[in-house]
Amino acid sequence: MQQVGEITALEYAFLFTLRKVNSINTEDFQPFFNNLPLDPYIKGNYRLRRLSRVTLSGGKLHKLPHGYLFQSKEYNPLVGDIKREFADIEDAMIELDSFQKLVLAFRDSCKLHPEAEIGVHQIRTTCTPDSFGNPAPEGIHQDGTDFIGIFSVKRENIQGGETHLYTAKKEKPVLSKILYPGELLLVNDHDFFHFTTPIKPQTESQGIRDVFVLTSPSLLTD
Repeated sequence: MQQVGEITALEYAFLFTLRKVNSINTEDFQPFFNNLPLDPYIKGNYRLRRLSRVTLSGGKLHKLPHGYLFQSKEYNPLVGDIKREFADIEDAMIELDSFQKLVLAFRDSCKLHPEAEIGVHQIRTTCTPDSFGNPAPEGIHQDGTDFIGIFSVKRENIQGGETHLYTAKKEKPVLSKILYPGELLLVNDHDFFHFTTPIKPQTESQGIRDVFVLTSPSLLTD
C-alpha cells in the first residue's frame, strides 16, 4: 500500500481525498474566468477573484445575499482581521449544470447537511516571464473553516502550482500534487495546513491557473 509520510493513504482518506469529477465540463467555466476582476487586496495584479455563498434547497442551487470575507490574522497573517469584499459570482455561471454538479460533489463528498451554506471562491492566478504568480501569498495556512475543496479548472502555459498538505507548518508535506483540470481535492481544515507553490510560464507568454475553492462554513459575514 502506498505510504503518505509514515501513515498509509487509506488511513488519511478520512482526512483528505482526491477525486476526478468526470461529469463536469471545465470548458463551460472559461467565459466566466475571462471576466474576473482583480483581487484588490493582493499586490502585483496577478490574482483575479469573485466570491459568493450558495446553498442547495429543493434540488436547486441558490445564491445567498452578498457578504464579506473575514478571517483572523491567526489564519491569514497577510490580510486577516479585515472585511474583504469581492464581486459576486455571475448568476449565469451559477445556473450552469457543471457548476451545480461541482457544488453537489463538494457537499456530498464532505457529507454536509443538504442545505449547508457553502462559500465558492472563483480564482485566477496569472504569471509572466517577468513576474511569477503566487496562488497562496499567505504561505502555509489553514482557512479557519471545516472543509475545503480545491477544484482545478485550467492550467495553461505554466509550471509549478503544486498543492501541498501538511499536518504542521514545520513538517514535510504529506501530499504534494499538481491538480489537473477536473480534479477535486477535499481537505479537513481542522487537521491540515495547505499551500500551493508559485507558478511561472513555460514560454514567453502569460500563464494561467484557474481554480474554484469551496468552503463550508462559507467564512462570509453580513
